[in-house]
Amino acid sequence: MNEKTERFTQGMATRRSVLGNAWVDRAEAGKTEFDIPFQELITEAAWGHVWSRPDWTKRERSIVTIALLAALGHDDEVAMHVRATPNTGATAEDLREAMLHVAIYAGVPAANHAIKIIKQTLAEMESGEQK
Repeated sequence: MNEKTERFTQGMATRRSVLGNAWVDRAEAGKTEFDIPFQELITEAAWGHVWSRPDWTKRERSIVTIALLAALGHDDEVAMHVRATPNTGATAEDLREAMLHVAIYAGVPAANHAIKIIKQTLAEMESGEQK
């Protein structure tokens, strides 16, 4: 992408506000020619189009995102978004409630596995461990 669109710029700002500068800086530093188009796509589409919309709070988006990722079994992404909850305002109680929904609508095994990841990630966050 030669010219950064307004949506990309907004997306990068939202991405940084949710994931934190350190996370985004590491991701940006790790980009290669192979994944630059993908990184630009998610910054513009996910962060610029969806996460930047005004109708839901970051907390609401965080809860829904974690539930969807849990339901789909995207473990690394679940942990990443749990680590972002201090920036979004989603609480452990919010995540617990979301996992109950995952259990009913996506299956107990998906929720059970995600709960394990969430508990581990929250414990790491509490202890100051970084992944």
